[in-house]
Amino acid sequence: MSGKYLYFAIASLLAALCTFIKFLPFFLLFFIYLWALSKNKQFKKTQLILVMAIWLLFLLVGYHAVTINKTIIPETTTTFHLEYIQDPKIDGDLLLVPAVEKQFKEKLLIRYKIKSEEEKQVVKNKSMYDCLCKVSGTMKKPSSEKNPNGFNYRAYLASKNIYWIVEIQANPLQTCSPIRPSPMTMIKQLRFSGIHYLEAHFPKEIASLSSALIFGDRSMLDPVLLGDYQKTGIVHLLAISGLHVSILIGMVSYLGLRIGLTRQFMMNFLFIILPIYVILTGASPSVIRAALMIYLVLITVKWKSKLKLLAIDAISLAFMIFLFFTPKVIFDVGFQLSFTVSLAIILSAPFILRQFQENLAGMLATSVTAQLAALPLLLYHYFEMSLIGIAANLLYIPLFSFIYLPGLYFLLMIQILFGKTPQILITVFLKIIYLSNQLIGSLADLSFARFVSGRPSVIQIIIYILIVIGIFYLWEKKSYPKRKVHLISLIVILFTFQHVWNWLSPLGEVTIIDVGQGDSILIHFPHGKGTYLIDTGGTIRFAEEEWRQRSKPYEVGRDVVVPFLKAKGITKIDKLILTHGDMDHMGGAFSIIKELNVKQILLPSVTAPSENEINIIQAANKKGIPILKVAAGDQWQTEQSIFYVLSPEKNFSGERNSGSITIIVQIGGVNWFFGGDLDQEGEMKIIKKYPNLMVDVLKAGHHGSKTSSAEAFIKQIKPSTALISAGEKNRYGHPHQEVLERLRETNTTIYRTDLQGAITFRFYRNKGTFSTFCHRIKIKKTYDRQAVRRRQGCDCTSP
Repeated sequence: MSGKYLYFAIASLLAALCTFIKFLPFFLLFFIYLWALSKNKQFKKTQLILVMAIWLLFLLVGYHAVTINKTIIPETTTTFHLEYIQDPKIDGDLLLVPAVEKQFKEKLLIRYKIKSEEEKQVVKNKSMYDCLCKVSGTMKKPSSEKNPNGFNYRAYLASKNIYWIVEIQANPLQTCSPIRPSPMTMIKQLRFSGIHYLEAHFPKEIASLSSALIFGDRSMLDPVLLGDYQKTGIVHLLAISGLHVSILIGMVSYLGLRIGLTRQFMMNFLFIILPIYVILTGASPSVIRAALMIYLVLITVKWKSKLKLLAIDAISLAFMIFLFFTPKVIFDVGFQLSFTVSLAIILSAPFILRQFQENLAGMLATSVTAQLAALPLLLYHYFEMSLIGIAANLLYIPLFSFIYLPGLYFLLMIQILFGKTPQILITVFLKIIYLSNQLIGSLADLSFARFVSGRPSVIQIIIYILIVIGIFYLWEKKSYPKRKVHLISLIVILFTFQHVWNWLSPLGEVTIIDVGQGDSILIHFPHGKGTYLIDTGGTIRFAEEEWRQRSKPYEVGRDVVVPFLKAKGITKIDKLILTHGDMDHMGGAFSIIKELNVKQILLPSVTAPSENEINIIQAANKKGIPILKVAAGDQWQTEQSIFYVLSPEKNFSGERNSGSITIIVQIGGVNWFFGGDLDQEGEMKIIKKYPNLMVDVLKAGHHGSKTSSAEAFIKQIKPSTALISAGEKNRYGHPHQEVLERLRETNTTIYRTDLQGAITFRFYRNKGTFSTFCHRIKIKKTYDRQAVRRRQGCDCTSP
């Protein structure tokens, strides 16, 4: 059976996909797979039966996981008896810690807002293990995504068997009693103590890097630096993986043999130490995968006369063991990347990587192999990948392998043994870390080196996988006719086909992005005819004490709008239209300017720009983005539509909302009215100036506030559809009931982001359909231009 365990692992994967994704297509794929094994791999009847038995076993395991994947705690529960099972995460004044409710034996996520700086220090330095605590709180469902391709926090926690967040008002350690520690909690306690030891005895730069590489904890790392590692494609180096485990095992084995211990003793010692090391480093998928593989290799060495195991067998068995005990781990990004990249390197080693004898060439080939294997997954989960990742890996893998990892272990051992680390060593390491971080920051800023394709569909994922397999095949087959031509062609197709696919799509869209309490509207015409963003949302921040401040506060432009656009493969904004100077309309513009290629910014023509507008102008000037102040009478045209600016008048000097940029445009055969936070005074000016103005789709002003959407205005423009962008359970009470009643009186269909999430109008030529992202209130409405004309009796596109 040596060398054939991979086929059993594939069967287990297909069973998991049948269970968690969709049964019928993967069930049919499994039978095609069986046929392929019998025809191409000459599997005997007994082997095929074994493959089917494994598929059935993992199918039952998956269905069991689905069956128990639900909460049993009553929603009305307010008192909980908790055993904390992980280190708490403290960010500013927010504490999050997973716990097990002892009565129901269910995992919960405890959320507590720390009351004072003194309390923060106490909670931070006190272990939460080995105690049973009684707390009172309110159960809340985790948030789910409200925009296409957004982060689904509810699904993420559910994959970890957590279904509730419990909001508590008192210190989570206030009422606790000690319990007998288990071996696992003792190891977790050691990890907690080790991380705090590093923080107490080393500068932050060394402590944070040591914590990540020794204990697998990245909470101390600067979020900006972590983002730079992500953007350059080397964030995997900050996660403990096979490379780190192999280096550590090698160091331990070498030291043991050098001091006179036998190989047999060291092997038995590694059998004991590996499980402890997995828990000590946080038990991430990459660590578990590496530890399982090493365990299997050690077993093979120990019983080499009875058992033969190839590297491909080791990773296949590790995959099946991992999947058997935690079937939902299949959705974990770290699990997917760790096994995919490792498998690609193992498969390539005998045929491709062995061709490169020199160290540099071998590292380059390995890096290319890893990047190619990871590409489909990176594009699906992050919508982009770094094109300089290969070069960055060549620079940073030796740095981490030969300097950081052994060096940081060395510093820790010196500190433990002598109670003090020589200042010269601290200074040298700080200088190396500083230069390394400066370089990684410069590389991350190279926006041209990022390949942004958008989230690929299932068909596109299959195409990516086939192209990658084709590249590996041609890379291996040196005798293949016209090999170089075909190889270059496949590489070109790999990085262009999704862009061409997106460009060929005849569909356009207008989407009201759910940015909470704010506005952000995407207008995207087919075939690259124009991409416009009206407002960007924004997060209003209030002055806080330093200890309360989060390390990476939520910012709607960076965390919602930019990912939304990148998921669609959008990297260029032809016009960024900022209707007025309020933070909830333009606060996210800084992230848009930083991350995307903005061709032009439109601002209202006002005599006294707000501080936000001044800051936007400064940011745009640094990037060389032209600024255009627009007023009533301005217009621009695409091949399909003319955008008319109705207000404000030039050099407007009134109230800011009244001076919002207001636009009317025909898109998808219907007339749209976009007016920012235009108030009733501004609305009345417009209908007085344009008495024949009629609108099909109204973006309601000021989030549905009663200060906008005047009764006379609504009755004159007679909108068929109204779109309201407001935050869920916002403190302003938007949309106001008066506005909703006015709209209902004119039989207007109302869409609301607070109830329905993102609202999208997809159109083909002069026909389009509205749909909403969330399923709580989902309405579909189709527009046909001919029907609209019959209703209006004229074409009222032009004001």
